[in-house]
Amino acid sequence: MSVDQPSIGDRIVHKEFLAITRHRLALYCGASGDHNPIHVDLDFARQAGFPDVFSHGMLVMAYLGQALTDAVAPSRVRSFSTRFVAITQLGAELTCEGTVAEVFEQEGEKRAKLALTTRDQNGEIKLAGEAIIAI
Repeated sequence: MSVDQPSIGDRIVHKEFLAITRHRLALYCGASGDHNPIHVDLDFARQAGFPDVFSHGMLVMAYLGQALTDAVAPSRVRSFSTRFVAITQLGAELTCEGTVAEVFEQEGEKRAKLALTTRDQNGEIKLAGEAIIAI
C-alpha cells in the first residue's frame, strides 16, 4: 500500500497513544486555554454526575490530527473533519486509524477520502471523521 496509489480499504493511518492521565489533562488545559473544571477537578465532575474527570474532546481530535499528519504530509491534506461520538475517559488508550473510502479527482488533482476513527482499548469509537488528501 502506498499513499501515492491507495486502493479502497487500505489503512493509511494507524497510531497508538499512551493512556490519558490526569497530568496530560492538566497540561492540555494550560496549552489550550480550556480550563473547564470537568476535565481536571474530580469534585466538580462528580457534582456534574460523572464518576471522574474525562478528556477534552479537542485533545482526542488533536491525537487524530497528529496520526493523520504522521502518515500523510500536511501539504497533502485538503480537509479534515470530525464528530465527537463518546466521552473519552481517564485512562483511555487511544488508537487512531484511517482507511481509504474513496478515490476520485477534483480540481484536476487525484484525491482520496479517508474514513477516520479514534477508538479506546475496548474498541469503543470516541471520534469519527474524514480527511481528503491529495495522492
